[in-house]
Amino acid sequence: MGLNDQRNTRKPFFSIGRWLPILSWASSYDRSQFSGDLLAAGIVTLMLMLMLMLMLMLMLIPQSLAYALLADLPPQEGLYASMLPLLAYALFGSSRTLAIGPAAVTSLMTGAAIGQVAAAGSAASWEVALVLALLSGLMLTAMGVLRLGLLANYLSHPVISGFISASGVLIAFGQAKHVLGVTASGDTLPELLPALWRSLPHTHVPTLLLGLVALVFLWWSPSRLKPWLRRQGVGSSMADALSKAGPVAAVTATCAPVRCFRYGAALR
Repeated sequence: MGLNDQRNTRKPFFSIGRWLPILSWASSYDRSQFSGDLLAAGIVTLMLMLMLMLMLMLMLIPQSLAYALLADLPPQEGLYASMLPLLAYALFGSSRTLAIGPAAVTSLMTGAAIGQVAAAGSAASWEVALVLALLSGLMLTAMGVLRLGLLANYLSHPVISGFISASGVLIAFGQAKHVLGVTASGDTLPELLPALWRSLPHTHVPTLLLGLVALVFLWWSPSRLKPWLRRQGVGSSMADALSKAGPVAAVTATCAPVRCFRYGAALR
């Protein structure tokens, strides 16, 4: 078709069909085209669901379980706390790149606050955690309405960096009891270190070996698992996905021996 013909077929500027192209092709849209579009939409939706499930398994589930234990709450509570914030922030949030969900420092502070009121793992601890989350949400909402975010500018970087670093050290020593298979309590480092030292003679060797193997694998998988899979002939995209699934693999692989140990102890 020539240029003059194209100009002649252009619709008037004020024509409805010019601004709503669907009116020009909807009349010729038949059942065969609809079935093809429906099949394509189903395939795309299925792929998106699989990708979403994969991302949830890779990042959300292991982190949520760990953060719940860090706050002295049952593991399933971490899953509950990581789902609703994602949906709420999708509706009310203003950033498309901000990660929403439980955090290590928040979980640590929650566990310390719960320990002052209720025993860890009890029904009262769940109630305290719910009340604490509600009060924190109300305070953050009020601060957001009053535009008090500028107060964070008065917190110096060394103070924030020191707080985060100290929290990481406290979290590491606080989780050492699970690796050793012993009982030790304490909210501060001077309380944790003597408790761990006194519990060393009671270390559960199978738990310690299983924990060390899992730690070594978690240290090795981010940088070395993908090259090893590539040498075995695995595709680049698949190797990348499997390397990111290292935490899920560690959780799955360690659950089976723990289940066997518990089953054997129950038989005794």
